[in-house]
Amino acid sequence: MQVRIAPSKALGGAIRLPGDKSISHRYAILAAIAEGTSTLRNFSSGADPHSSLGCMQSLGIRVEKLDGEIKVYGQGLRGLQASTGQLDAGNSGSTIRMLSGILAGQPFASTIFGDESLSHRPMKRIMTPLEMMGARIEAVDGTYPPITIHGTRDLRAIHYETPIASAQVKSCVLFAGLSCEGETTVTEPLKTRDHSELALREFGADIRMAGRTTTITGGKELQGRELYVPGDLSGAAFFLVAAMMSDDANVVLYDVGVNPSRTALIDFLAGGGGQVKVLDVRSTGGELVGDLRVRNSKFQGGVIEKGMTAALIDEIPVLAVLGATSEHGLTVRDASELRVKETDRIATVADNLRRMGIEIETSADGFYIPGKQTFRAAEVDSFGDHRIGMAFAVAGLAAVGGDTIVNEAEAASVSFPEFFATLESIRT
Repeated sequence: MQVRIAPSKALGGAIRLPGDKSISHRYAILAAIAEGTSTLRNFSSGADPHSSLGCMQSLGIRVEKLDGEIKVYGQGLRGLQASTGQLDAGNSGSTIRMLSGILAGQPFASTIFGDESLSHRPMKRIMTPLEMMGARIEAVDGTYPPITIHGTRDLRAIHYETPIASAQVKSCVLFAGLSCEGETTVTEPLKTRDHSELALREFGADIRMAGRTTTITGGKELQGRELYVPGDLSGAAFFLVAAMMSDDANVVLYDVGVNPSRTALIDFLAGGGGQVKVLDVRSTGGELVGDLRVRNSKFQGGVIEKGMTAALIDEIPVLAVLGATSEHGLTVRDASELRVKETDRIATVADNLRRMGIEIETSADGFYIPGKQTFRAAEVDSFGDHRIGMAFAVAGLAAVGGDTIVNEAEAASVSFPEFFATLESIRT
């Protein structure tokens, strides 16, 4: 599918975003292994979290999709049933990695596969701790999906120090820890988003957090809950950047998740001169929610490295777009993880920027984009990657010389099916 993006000098209005993708995944999985019914409101409309729901249905869990909410009829940690076929994770790395932690503690074998993109994403990072805990796992070339997990009721608690900062790896080990006797502990090199810890606590798990270390005590049954999923801050990033790059903008985004482990985006934008304000902060289900107001801004640019890179890893494609028009440009370091996302995002960002007349210098783990550049309308590709497609739709709004065409625009449906309609709605 092609989408044509006409340039726009002014943006305004108010929007609501679909539920946070990361939180929706976790609620779907934990609701299925809780006892009793959970009601999830504002669940993400993206395809990825629905892959998690679909896998839980294949494992014997009843799910009802109603107007504005999802009901999950949990059967407890020991209530899952072996699937009659392979589990389809679609494009979702979150599904395959986090669900593997649950499946490691089941007394049956499960095979999880995904689309072509997912089939090239490494799984060794979760296989290593799960095998230390006693599960046996098979994978293509020892690391790639499909993976087959031979679970066991005798899973062992461990203290695992993750070699990389990854919320998915941390979540996988903590989820496996639910099936263990005793305490399972995860220590990270850098603190990552804590959605799993907050969700586990809401569902009734015995969990403790101290700095970069999280400990969960197995054996306690989770309980069904009624929960609201905040709007997706990663989805908000595209509209924040679009407004900042505009000549004239005043946009409000309602009910956005502003979990402190995710607000590095807001801090980075505001620290560089972005007129972004967080209003009316409140708490729901242990997660903070607020309204964001953003106006056109003269962004100075900056450097993303070390812990900031881990915190902003999903937002880097659209920040690259912003960096090209900034005063001093954007440098990204320590981002080798971008090479193994849905695409090699360093390569796909560079490809599309160059198509639009933007200079970029790439390295093995990052890039440098000089500032004060002008986007020129062009034909770009999502390469099947939702964040790449959406980032360059935003670039199209700021382009000169005509309309920008985004090929394979349907990739946005992975996280934000309404993206292009929402973007169109704030033109003024």
